[in-house]
Amino acid sequence: MAGRPRPQTELHSPSASTRRRERWLVVLGVALHAVYMLSIFDIYFKSPIVHGMDPVPPRLSAPPAKRLVLLVADGLRADKFFEPDERGRYRAPFLRGVIEEKGRWGVSHARPPTESRPGHVSLIAGFYEDPSAVTKGWKANPVEFDSVFNQSRHTISFGSPDIVPIFCSNLPHSTWDTYPHEYEDFATDASFLDHWSFDQFQDLVNRSFDDIKLRQLLLQDKLVIFLHLLGCDTNGHAHRPYSSIYLNNVKVVDQIAESVYNLMENYFNDNQTAYVFTADHGMSDKGSHGDGHPSNTDTPLVAWGAGIRSPKFLAYTEKPDDGFRFVDNHKHDTPTPKDWALEGFERVDVNQADIAPLMATLVGLPCPMNSVGSLPTPYLKLRKADEVEAVLANTKQILNQFLRKSQLKESSSLYFKPFKPLANFSLVLSQIEDLISGRDYETAMEQSEELRRLALAGLHYFQTYDWFMLMTTITLGYIGWMVNLIIHVLQSYTSYPVILLKRAQLYPNNTSMKVYICGCFFMGLSSILLLLEKSPLLYHAYVLCTIFLWTRIVQKIDFLKSVWRELANMPFKYIFNLLTSSVVALLVLEFLVMSFFDRKIYTWCFLVLGILGSTYVALFIQASAALAIYIWLACWFLSVFTLMPAEIPENNNLVIFSGGLIILIGLASRWIKSNSSSFWLYLTRANKRDPQSFKLYFVQVILVAISSIMVWLSTSHRSQNRELLSLHQFINWSVAGVAMVLPLFSPPSVLSRLTSIFLGFAPPFLLLSIGYEAVFYSAFAMVLIGWIFVESANLYCSEESGSARRRSLADNSVFGYEERHLRLSDLRIPLLFVILFNVAFFGTGNFASIASFEISSVYRFITVFSPFLMAGLLIFKLFIPFMLVICTFSAITKVVRIPRLGCYFLVILLSDVMTIHFFFLVRNTGSWMEIGNSISHFGIVSAQVVFVLLLFALTNIYTRDILVSSRQLTARKVM
Repeated sequence: MAGRPRPQTELHSPSASTRRRERWLVVLGVALHAVYMLSIFDIYFKSPIVHGMDPVPPRLSAPPAKRLVLLVADGLRADKFFEPDERGRYRAPFLRGVIEEKGRWGVSHARPPTESRPGHVSLIAGFYEDPSAVTKGWKANPVEFDSVFNQSRHTISFGSPDIVPIFCSNLPHSTWDTYPHEYEDFATDASFLDHWSFDQFQDLVNRSFDDIKLRQLLLQDKLVIFLHLLGCDTNGHAHRPYSSIYLNNVKVVDQIAESVYNLMENYFNDNQTAYVFTADHGMSDKGSHGDGHPSNTDTPLVAWGAGIRSPKFLAYTEKPDDGFRFVDNHKHDTPTPKDWALEGFERVDVNQADIAPLMATLVGLPCPMNSVGSLPTPYLKLRKADEVEAVLANTKQILNQFLRKSQLKESSSLYFKPFKPLANFSLVLSQIEDLISGRDYETAMEQSEELRRLALAGLHYFQTYDWFMLMTTITLGYIGWMVNLIIHVLQSYTSYPVILLKRAQLYPNNTSMKVYICGCFFMGLSSILLLLEKSPLLYHAYVLCTIFLWTRIVQKIDFLKSVWRELANMPFKYIFNLLTSSVVALLVLEFLVMSFFDRKIYTWCFLVLGILGSTYVALFIQASAALAIYIWLACWFLSVFTLMPAEIPENNNLVIFSGGLIILIGLASRWIKSNSSSFWLYLTRANKRDPQSFKLYFVQVILVAISSIMVWLSTSHRSQNRELLSLHQFINWSVAGVAMVLPLFSPPSVLSRLTSIFLGFAPPFLLLSIGYEAVFYSAFAMVLIGWIFVESANLYCSEESGSARRRSLADNSVFGYEERHLRLSDLRIPLLFVILFNVAFFGTGNFASIASFEISSVYRFITVFSPFLMAGLLIFKLFIPFMLVICTFSAITKVVRIPRLGCYFLVILLSDVMTIHFFFLVRNTGSWMEIGNSISHFGIVSAQVVFVLLLFALTNIYTRDILVSSRQLTARKVM
């Protein structure tokens, strides 16, 4: 990072103007990454909703049903619903009887994020909601959209306070109610929530015998009844989907489906009710959902009643797969599992959004205007003419969305590019109408379905209309930001400005005003063009940020020319080292990119790193053999964890064992402090013994022991289905809170403070752990301690060999504190930081996945459902390993006397190399699991500029007063 190697150490003292410029640079970096992260929502998650279309009612001779009952078992997995129990009995006997005798069945394929709100929007409104809407709150609609409920004459709904109000709170023609949030208690069997929904509906029906208006309401046509059954979701989170409580809840929802059926048939007795039973998403084996794993996306679908076909029996020679393509463009080629014993009954799989047009058609309603679902005709029992009309109405509804989007884009584009395959759509519609008039229903059906397919392709075309412009702008913006970082580091933290000053090659600023005027001109021109095209405000932000960054680069062009001339005059050895370091850094960053897809790569990484690190310590640094062995063992110990399953199995014995291991590591640290020599003195500061230090250490060890005991006590209560006592919760909260404050009172020497921080965050981490991640905490800390040992030994040996004059180590000497300039070799520190920061992400699971969070890990602090507090505890648990990395990183920068903020800029530079790679790895084809993962990878790496900055601010509380022992810059007299 600097010029030619210098024999003496060059001190770096940043000026006030540099600090001021850095503050603005940090603010710019945070704002820039926040804005560019939002580009993902404009590119991939742009809201599909458009307004201004007219509903298209199907031209049916008569609606197949007068009323519709929708039963949604929240969190019900398809396999747990269809498979038999251990005694060979099926858990849903009533619905299985429906499949075999009355209706049709299949698997409904949900699309990530497999969460309750997007799932219900897909089911009821027919489109895959923008996932960003989930972050805007559950209580109100972040966007206005049409739904089956809106089109109905009246909707009756009972269920969760998080779901029912989304669709009914602003619906005047609705009757609904929800239970309080306090009912959602993870410490109890939640199947009573399902009974509550049914009881409310049954009570309403019973009241109608005495209430004439209510009876008239129930007897009208186009009535929709929605019962939201949350029990499986809550029990799945709390007890896992293979637990007896969850599996019993499957029986409960089946009993409720039977009770609803009997209640409706006895009340109306007209065979005019259609029933649809399904789920919004599934549940993973560890009790979570959100990603695209089949356990989360595959949900059961059973339909019967008025307008639904009877079962179709298949010969065993028939292939059940009809080549249907699902929303993620995969072909259903997985045969029905044999233990389901349903091979003889035709299985009709659908996309989750297809259920909305199915329900609308059953009661003769227009499809929701924003629906992208395709009507699944194999479920419908209609005359051929009505079936074609229903499909045509579905096609026209999707075509109307396409035409509206085309119209909006054409009205705002200076150069409009139409979707050519639908240029003659009106002619095709006329042909379909002629075919229907001529009763050529087969051809009319084929053309309607082809037109629908083209309309969906046209929707995708306009959904991605601005992609090329946006991706080019954002890529140039990231490159511009990285060049700005390099310029700032060269100007502020290296010796280049000093060299250029000595050679009288000052880069002039007389062209700065001209450059900024040109930059403002291009900004204004771009804004005018975007305004003429009526582009969103964020488009202006993307373009203006990119132009601003490149304006700053052009303004520094003279400095860059001077740096280039200086590099041209460098010895070949330095150029070779620069190129080698750059190539190695890029290879490491590419390796980190690969690790997002296969975390086992870290195992090989630390196996190799253990060998290389111990060899380097033994041969080049020539430190003690004990340090080399320690580095080798610590790296190999950490390598084991990325072989563990990402879904952490519960094993509280490991958590308790980790408590003992943490105490042993603390004891070893105390021993090192009292038996230190040579390079250890950088870390221990040979000051007088502080009796308060031992008392603090003793208290921290006691808190670690108490937290281990509370893990055992809290878990034993839960395993016995006993409620966690308020006293237990109070102790857990108190231990965690006090433990994190105590490191502030530890001695300021490097090793003492880091050990205290390690012991201080151990109790909350143990209390939030359920398995091997607790042991990972200890292994990770051992590697971090090994890192600072190696840096200290390297510094000691370099000063020992590079000093012609003998310096003695003062017992109480501390730096003033002067930082030196960054050198090329210092690149290893931010590079190792990026590696360890990513290990903190993937060491115990795939935290890039929404479904990786283990909600049961918060049960020792809270059991009553509280989404914000639970999410806060989970995020805090994830932050603890990061905080250990940041604290170690800060200590290392003090030991080797390099500017921490300069290293921070290098960390962000390295991270943004990965960000650009992930930006191009974002996928819009293939399975939705792959698409969702690629977008989350980009978001995680792009957000590191904020994460690292936030963690710097948090950990600065613990590390700002760390003192480092040093060699005196002048020799001491021998007494």
